[in-house]
Amino acid sequence: MRRIFRDNLPLMAVFFALASSAAAQQKWNPRVAYVYPAGGKQGSTFQVVVGGQYLMGTNAVSFSGKGATAKFVDYYRPLSQKEINDLRERLKTLMEDKKKDQSIFKEIAEIRQKLAKFIRKPNPAMAERVTIEVTLADDAELGLRELRLLGPRGLTNPVFFLVGQLAETAEPPAESTDPNSPVRQFKPKIGPSSKDDKEKTVALPVVINGQITPGDVDRYRFRAQKGQRIVAVVSARELLPYLPDGVPGWFQATLALYDAAGKELVYTDDYRFHPDPVLSYLIPADGEYVVEIRDAIYRGREDFVYRIALGELPFVTGIFPLGGPAGKATSVQVRGWNLPAPELARTIKQDEVGVYPVSVTRGSLLSNQEPFAVNALQECLDREPNNMPPSAQALTLPIIVNGRIDQADDRDVFRFEGKAGQRVVAEVMARRLDSPVDSLLKLTDSAGKTIATNDDHEDKGSGLNTHHADSYLVATLPADGTYYLHLSDVQRKGGQEYAYRLRVSPPQGDFELRVVPSSVSIRAGSAAPLTVYALRKDGFAGEIELSLKNAPDGFALRGARIPAGQDQVKITLTAPSRGTGNEPVALQIEGRAKDGGRVIVRPAAPAEDMEQAFAYHHLVPVNELKVAAPGGGGFRRPTVKLVSPTPVKIPAGGTARVMFDLGGARYLGNLKLALTDPPAGLSVKSVSPVKEGMEVVLQADPTKSKPGSRGNLVLEVFTNAKGPFNKSGQRRQVAVLPAFAFEVVGK
Repeated sequence: MRRIFRDNLPLMAVFFALASSAAAQQKWNPRVAYVYPAGGKQGSTFQVVVGGQYLMGTNAVSFSGKGATAKFVDYYRPLSQKEINDLRERLKTLMEDKKKDQSIFKEIAEIRQKLAKFIRKPNPAMAERVTIEVTLADDAELGLRELRLLGPRGLTNPVFFLVGQLAETAEPPAESTDPNSPVRQFKPKIGPSSKDDKEKTVALPVVINGQITPGDVDRYRFRAQKGQRIVAVVSARELLPYLPDGVPGWFQATLALYDAAGKELVYTDDYRFHPDPVLSYLIPADGEYVVEIRDAIYRGREDFVYRIALGELPFVTGIFPLGGPAGKATSVQVRGWNLPAPELARTIKQDEVGVYPVSVTRGSLLSNQEPFAVNALQECLDREPNNMPPSAQALTLPIIVNGRIDQADDRDVFRFEGKAGQRVVAEVMARRLDSPVDSLLKLTDSAGKTIATNDDHEDKGSGLNTHHADSYLVATLPADGTYYLHLSDVQRKGGQEYAYRLRVSPPQGDFELRVVPSSVSIRAGSAAPLTVYALRKDGFAGEIELSLKNAPDGFALRGARIPAGQDQVKITLTAPSRGTGNEPVALQIEGRAKDGGRVIVRPAAPAEDMEQAFAYHHLVPVNELKVAAPGGGGFRRPTVKLVSPTPVKIPAGGTARVMFDLGGARYLGNLKLALTDPPAGLSVKSVSPVKEGMEVVLQADPTKSKPGSRGNLVLEVFTNAKGPFNKSGQRRQVAVLPAFAFEVVGK
């Protein structure tokens, strides 16, 4: 066996050079479960604990944005069962020693202390802890950032980290909890209005950092003066959007305010449709007050991390309109609490289509942000009264209407002239722009007959929304005539903040892109798989070409095309043969397509595929696609290349040969190949050495593969041979080969 290994060393070097890291594509990828505290103040230095799994050897920290740096301080992991058993045996031996001296007593105490920590085994997903020291510059970018760790196993997933302006306080990090229940739940020992020794006094304004353990209730006492409007803003679900092993799928924080006598003044468990609560209260008298936070059903765990911004803080509750046309100035009304005026007027002008943040400054403090949409169509405001068809507001298509559901049971009706066979799209943008409107759209003809109706329409690009409340309908008009669009709130609510944008137009073929995962670890010259999702709009079904934008030399995409009509494709990213050094780099991918005479270019937004409550998956957008591609040790690593023309045509019920150039190395028989997540019916029939390098024969099962099926295939190189690093003989991935296009054809 040793001789076989030596004789095939060149090929082993090729394939291990291809590997994305020692384990980057395997089940033991490094993962971060939480970070605590999950943020800090500009111009400060503080220690942070990062909990996760497979974090040993962490040597660097990567932040998105500017002005944040960190250095490694410490690493901790729980004892393995073997280590625990060894300690117990050692303790038994020491206890039986009749000649105990001071050193033995000291060792006994140390062993007992170690074993005491593991009476309750920690949750493996967050059992390891890395301590880092974070430094935030005076001008560090404010808001939500991303933190990743880097070590020998590669780059971790990102976790959210908030940079703020206020002084901060933090309770000590929580200890590990029992893994036997996904999220533990306990009945609290004391009532929610009681005081206990955990109550802490804070000075306003402040950001409070904490963690909720099972049955935990945290309270903070502060002084306030009559006439102050105290605002408390919780960040919990914002920091960890989804829990894979808990229902409803996030830390459901509740917030309550008490006076000095323990009387509850206000309670909330959300803010409109956001799970994170926001509390506003006008202080009636000088004195002490207590703010309390807990989980709604008293669950808890180390990843139940929260931040409470507390004080007389500016907070925007709504803007109107919710958007405007590109290249033109739009006057925007801004409403909220503790603003320089109860209602402000802002002028916003953006030249590019997109969604932009709107915020307000009071003194030196920056408020929360509200989204403002910029589009290319003509726009107008809704005009009241327009509650019924006789008073419907006339529209000329295409157009975007900016309106409000002014009060409960209000409805807005619009009319337009249409032709037989004309296709019309009506789409509401409200919930996706942070408005509480839960819309209902109905299209009728002049006689009142319903042509189409819609309540909710799922937008997979809106990964943080679990109730897709914005309506969308598309209809083909049956005849020439007048048509009416009826827009209302299905919950029969309304008010100043119930704003919406209504697009009425012919189909505007378009798409958005998401690329997963957002953290990629690749060795120099190797390939790693990515999945790109196409979120097609208004019936657009065309082919989308993918490319890197302003990438460092040597990076390349393979299989960079989403076939017409398909919603996702697996591609591969190849790193430069000499690597990129020790620092992760940020890459951008964009898609280009044609729709009639238009050329559409859209960025591929990095995202994480997050699981919610054991069952649901969401594409949660993040800021950066980060790639770690360590250097090649000063030499250019060999690269495996596809020789066969693409797309590889595979006959249904037949086979196709695919040739690879191995860069001069010989084929190694104990390495095997398989397709990664292949379409039904496609598989590897055989792999064999040839003069050019390696031949892979693919086969298509005629009962499962249909002619016309097309997309990309990715080959995984793996081994289950036993060896020093695989004593159990488990299947271990060695490498991923560059993606290539295929098409199933008839015989």
